[in-house]
Amino acid sequence: MDLIPYFKNLQFGKDKLALGGALSGFFGGLSGNQGALRSAFLIKAGLTKETFIGTAVVVSTFVDFTRLSVYASKFTKSGLTDNLKLVIFATLSAITGAYIGNKLLKKVTLKFLQTIVAIMLILISIALGAGFV
Repeated sequence: MDLIPYFKNLQFGKDKLALGGALSGFFGGLSGNQGALRSAFLIKAGLTKETFIGTAVVVSTFVDFTRLSVYASKFTKSGLTDNLKLVIFATLSAITGAYIGNKLLKKVTLKFLQTIVAIMLILISIALGAGFV
């Protein structure tokens, strides 16, 4: 919607954030793509870029802690030790991404973030439609 001029001025009031959270949680549980929906609602809620990213990080952290509790209960059966190199690489990549993202945050505009979120949502939807995700 951010790429279509008609929708540029669309804003969600704070009263719609609960609906966005509910939809995000529902579809996240259904298909695992809650981050995309959460971003779509938050980016249109009139937040600053710092607040947008901070909110996304906090919510994602809660979601990840919930996932980790499920994964921990099946740790020995998961084959995680067979993929230890992949786990270490993914963890280091996440830390590196967070560090670089923190440095770039001071240089990017909210408009740039909106465009990136819009493009990523399109790519995710295409990947879902094509069966890649």
